[in-house]
Amino acid sequence: MLNFNIPLTKTSLSEPQWKVLVYDHWGQDIISPLLSVRELRELGVTLHLLLDSDREPIQDVPAVYFVRPTDDNVKRICKDFHSQLYESYYMNFISAISRQKLEDLALAAIQTNSVTQVTKIFDQYLNFISLEDDMFCLRHHSDVADSSKESISYYSINRGDVKDTEIERMMDNIVESLFCVFVTLGQVPIIRCPRNNAAEMVAEKLDKKLRDNIRDTRNSLFAGENVQSGQFSFQRPLLVILDRNIDLATPFHHTWTYQALSHDVLQLKLNRVEIEEKVQVNAPGRAPVEKKKVRSYDLNPTDGFWEEHKGSPFPTVAEAVQEKLDAYKAQEDEVKRLKTAMGLEGEDDETISMVSDNTARLTSAVSSLPELLEMKRLIDMHTNVATALLEQIKARMLDLYFETEERLMSRTTLDKSILDIIRDPEAGTVEDKVRLFIINLICGPPVSDAEIDQYCSVLQDAGCNLSAIQYIRRWKTYSKLPMSSAYSGGGTKTVGMFSKLVSTASQFAMEGVKNLVVKKHNLPVTKVLDSLMDMKSSSETDDFRYFDPKLLRATDSNSIPRNRSPFQEAMVFVVGGGNYIEYQNLVEYCKGKAGGANAKRVIYGCTELLNASQFLKQLEKLGLES
Repeated sequence: MLNFNIPLTKTSLSEPQWKVLVYDHWGQDIISPLLSVRELRELGVTLHLLLDSDREPIQDVPAVYFVRPTDDNVKRICKDFHSQLYESYYMNFISAISRQKLEDLALAAIQTNSVTQVTKIFDQYLNFISLEDDMFCLRHHSDVADSSKESISYYSINRGDVKDTEIERMMDNIVESLFCVFVTLGQVPIIRCPRNNAAEMVAEKLDKKLRDNIRDTRNSLFAGENVQSGQFSFQRPLLVILDRNIDLATPFHHTWTYQALSHDVLQLKLNRVEIEEKVQVNAPGRAPVEKKKVRSYDLNPTDGFWEEHKGSPFPTVAEAVQEKLDAYKAQEDEVKRLKTAMGLEGEDDETISMVSDNTARLTSAVSSLPELLEMKRLIDMHTNVATALLEQIKARMLDLYFETEERLMSRTTLDKSILDIIRDPEAGTVEDKVRLFIINLICGPPVSDAEIDQYCSVLQDAGCNLSAIQYIRRWKTYSKLPMSSAYSGGGTKTVGMFSKLVSTASQFAMEGVKNLVVKKHNLPVTKVLDSLMDMKSSSETDDFRYFDPKLLRATDSNSIPRNRSPFQEAMVFVVGGGNYIEYQNLVEYCKGKAGGANAKRVIYGCTELLNASQFLKQLEKLGLES
């Protein structure tokens, strides 16, 4: 797209043509996790501007537009034609533009005499945000009460006064985005979903949309796939569409891995985290003043350390950062020592021979300087992120919460009772206490209404908002899911002190923080996927509906699945919001199946990516409904 919709070659990379990139907020969210400002510049983007900002005319420069085909955006583009802002226009619509809007654009181009300047118009089918190679969401969660961004949240789907027309529109939005995902992958999936919920509505609509597109052979976006020959192909991916209600405990779980902790504690957004740091400002003639400064860090797949450790437990990450820091210091000390040696001259023969030996080594050290500087930048970044996490772990006793919740989910005895933790003013925030109690309600032993009221009274005394708990109580009464059986295995064990982090020189003073080793276990979403991928019979999935958009006639959904061989590739999509804990659990599941004929590749997708705090706010709003 940034090369004017021509495939990139070595020549176009070495000599990019300068251009302006114009996007709306949706386009900005899609590009943000994929390309840094530096990478955009390397691709010839001199300016990147929001469509609805005030833009000056820039003569002799082409503009690449990346926007949704909404009425407001089309009007704004027509206004750009009228103002003669750019030399030429390359239109890229995030999802397919309707014929009516195309005609509006054409009319505006004729009226403003810009027909020759509108060079290309493309439907890109990119209405989703790729956060990882194997993870995407449809919307970036925004705390702003913007109806367009809030339109497919757990709250909007489950609120009591939601109209049928609103549900239809939300489901259509989800289907349109999922359709874009499969157009991008170039594959037609086999779809499985549970009955009688939002996931079933999405599956029915997506099946119809894929079927209609395949049937239109002239305009099919899956033309590379021969429908007749591909009908019985066993290498097609499986799409499992699930409703968030399948597991309401995991979104509240306090976590212990680097990426999920960063999302939970530091509000990781679109692969970027912001940390408030204290800096000393020196004013002339005055004592240094300490001020707070917000620093932004990109945690993306090009960072080798992040890729290796994003799924690691926090203590392992802290050790790895410390090791990197020690290795860097050793290299830095070597360069300093060589420089000192080079500064010695006119000494005895032994010194001269030492200098000549060191010349080659210093040359080597200087040539690796850029690498060393990049290493230093990454170490500083991960040191700052890990330090910020450690402060929160200590201040909120997150290791205690994590261990207690793991024990609840695996139904093992607790070291400290739930009431004791709630009553302890030192143990976490009011939000942490509510999260723990919700997990206890869902996964713990059965509790009577009188006992719940007693807990609620203690929570209220601790200053907690009980609205979300009211919603969970209502949800449990009408939910038909066998809660207790969904969670099993898991648990933790404590491993002495941190092996290498007890030295006083360590950056991370870990006293008072437990080193917990998590036992591997599958969460409810992973269990469902495992049954469906391996075509195993299970009480949870035997009643799932089956759709194959490639079958020429839509058969009854009760029909027996045609494909009886295990799937190698699958996508899990959660309607109503997802989280990094489930994503990481699926990554671990794939690692366990790595190599050989049983190797699995799984993509995790969700309507929006939520941390516990954001999800709690949605449940609080639902709890306030009478």
